[in-house]
Amino acid sequence: MKSVFVKSLGIAAAAMIAFAPLAATAGQSKTHGEFTGASDHVTTGGVKIIKTKDGGAVVILDSDFSLDGAPDPRVGFGKDGEFVDTADLGALQSKTGTQVYIVPASVNVNDFNEVYIWCKKFSVPLGVAALK
Repeated sequence: MKSVFVKSLGIAAAAMIAFAPLAATAGQSKTHGEFTGASDHVTTGGVKIIKTKDGGAVVILDSDFSLDGAPDPRVGFGKDGEFVDTADLGALQSKTGTQVYIVPASVNVNDFNEVYIWCKKFSVPLGVAALK
């Protein structure tokens, strides 16, 4: 019984850490887009970039997000049709549903106009969302 409680506590703590940046976003600027598939992959759903009060930003894949699957999918930024390796936010957490990615301080979201789901293994886009 103790291990179940500890495991549940660990999941709850991880969720609090992942969503903590959202508490600092009230009234901050948002940018959004909708994914379209690329490289013969089906990628759908919305994405938001929210600038936090502390000057940082988070990328949120909406609850309707879906990817049909691919090896080594990543989330990151691009500009004018080109994925930017230095703006890679990390591995895709799940092929479906809401996900939050913290943008490192070294990445200026204003420098980009697209969010990518990127296949690192084959260096091809799996989905692209133009930002509005």
